[in-house]
Amino acid sequence: MAERSQVISDGMADLLRSLRLEDDGGDAPAAACARALGAAGVAVSVLVGEDRVAELLWSHPVAGERFENLQFTVGEGPGPDALRAGVPVVEPDLDRVRPERWPALLPGARELGVHGVCCFPLGVGAIRLGVLTVLCDEKRHFSDQQFDDAQALAAALTCAVLNGGLTGAPSTPGALPGPVGLNRAAVHQATGMISVQLGVPLAEALLRLRAHAYGSGRDIGEVAAEVVTRTLRFDDDGTGPNSPDRGKG
Repeated sequence: MAERSQVISDGMADLLRSLRLEDDGGDAPAAACARALGAAGVAVSVLVGEDRVAELLWSHPVAGERFENLQFTVGEGPGPDALRAGVPVVEPDLDRVRPERWPALLPGARELGVHGVCCFPLGVGAIRLGVLTVLCDEKRHFSDQQFDDAQALAAALTCAVLNGGLTGAPSTPGALPGPVGLNRAAVHQATGMISVQLGVPLAEALLRLRAHAYGSGRDIGEVAAEVVTRTLRFDDDGTGPNSPDRGKG
C-alpha cells in the first residue's frame, strides 16, 4: 500500500508562516495553535539542564498546563513515551488505554477532565528537544488531517528551538511565547539539593522528589519550593522527607 501523502490545512499553513518563539505574547498564540489544529488544547515542553528535565514552554488552556504538570510529577504518560521512542504517541481516548500502561497518570488525567492526548516529539534523529502535546475533546477523534498538521507544527517548533528562537523574536500574530525564566527552576534546584542530601545521582534525586509529590497529592513545584527554602529535607532518618520545624533534619 502506498504511503499517504502529507498535506497540511490552510489554517496551519497560515500559522506556520509567522511562527516564532518569543518572550512576550501571553496565551493567545498557543490558543491560535489549538484552533488551527481543531484541538481541545495544546502544550509544548522543552528539555533543559544537564538532567534534561522537561520545562513547560507554553500551553492553552489551563488543562494543558495541568496535564503537563501531571506527566512531569508522575514521570509517565504519552509525552515521556514519545520522547523516549522518538515517534508520536496517539491516544485520543484514554478510556481505552490499559490501566497498567500509565497507572499513576490515568486517574489524574480523568480528574482533570482530559479525554485524550496525542504527543509529538521535537527533535532530529536521536536528538530529543521536547514534545508537543495535543489534547483531544470528548468526541475522542483525531483525524488524519489533525495528525498531519500536528506533525508539521512539531517540525516547525523543532526548527525554531534549534535556531535559538526562545528569546528576542519580534512580536507577530503567530508568535509563540517563550519563558521569561524557567518555570521549573525550583525543581532543578531542589533536585540538586536532594542529590547532595542523600548522596545519590540527580536522576534518583528527581525520582525521590516526584515520588514524594505524587504520594502527598501535591504539585511537584510546591514540594520543590519547600526543599529550596529548607522547610523540607530528604535526609531525615532514611525513611523519607520531614520538616525541620518538627525538630528533625
